[in-house]
Amino acid sequence: MPRHATAGASASEVAIMNTLTVNLHLLMVPFYRPTAKRYKIMLEAKAFPSDHYAIESQARFHGHNPTDAMILVAPRDGEFTLRTEDILAAIDHHGDEIALVLFSGVQYYTGQLFEMQTITAAAKAKGCVVGWDLAHAVGNVPLQLHDWDVDFACWCTYKYLNSGPGNIAGAFVHSKHAGDSSLNQLRWWGSDPSSKFQMNNSFVPIRGANAFRLSNPCVLAVTALNASLQVFAKTDMNALRRRSLLLTGYLEILLDELAASDDGRLPGSPDPAFTIITPRDPDHRGCQLSLLFASPDIAQRVFARLCDAGVVCDERKPDVIRISPAPLYNTFSDVQRCVDLLGRALHA
Repeated sequence: MPRHATAGASASEVAIMNTLTVNLHLLMVPFYRPTAKRYKIMLEAKAFPSDHYAIESQARFHGHNPTDAMILVAPRDGEFTLRTEDILAAIDHHGDEIALVLFSGVQYYTGQLFEMQTITAAAKAKGCVVGWDLAHAVGNVPLQLHDWDVDFACWCTYKYLNSGPGNIAGAFVHSKHAGDSSLNQLRWWGSDPSSKFQMNNSFVPIRGANAFRLSNPCVLAVTALNASLQVFAKTDMNALRRRSLLLTGYLEILLDELAASDDGRLPGSPDPAFTIITPRDPDHRGCQLSLLFASPDIAQRVFARLCDAGVVCDERKPDVIRISPAPLYNTFSDVQRCVDLLGRALHA
């Protein structure tokens, strides 16, 4: 499978290496280059903790107080998702101080698909470096990292790429950075194979993202990923996206019908037991719908019942369940069965 099929990049711009958070650190080493004036990093206020910790530790490593160095963009009061206009306003307001904009492509909690092209263009116009955490985006939505002029991106392969929990991750580095000697990258496995073992301590980088590899990848991990990508090679991201829109739209309709019915309400309450907090606009989400329940107890009880019934979904404590009808293998019957079981679980 051509590696650009899921990332929108040339093969030389993609490397398979390490794990997601390791790659975030490795790529922030060359791409987060703070100066006295431009030293801040902009991220979501509710980024996944691993991203927050990675950014925080990089700020500290460079001698900055994270409270000052991190610009956290939060949803408006009473809202769960970020408005693109607010992200762009933050970039415009703080742009001269921002060294790096680092967002997730799809927000892990709400399932919001950010307008990556628009955000990247706005940040680049202010002179910022742009990176993306694509853990929930790669294999889920079409990407055009090269054409969007993204500087770097990282992702894991065990969510929508199905390679197995904790498996080897991926990274993207735009071709315009190939051979840039000013990038202070960490070195070893990215050296040219023809001279790597001449033992002369002369580092000759591979031209492309592979230059950023730090160590020899595990053969078993790469084999597992390759097996998954062979399945993806039988289709393409545009076809998967079309099917994803239909499956997720069907899930949304059934959930709305359930929430409006007696089965979707708790005994003695006129209100639905859950609310969909994922954007309703299909262009602003992947295949994930996040359900916010009326209480943590209800969410945890429903989640346990769904798991017992064989439905593989995800709980984000205290009160959210994420349901993702993955188009590569889920069916419309799977979606219907899931919602039926959810309705029963509310009253079990």
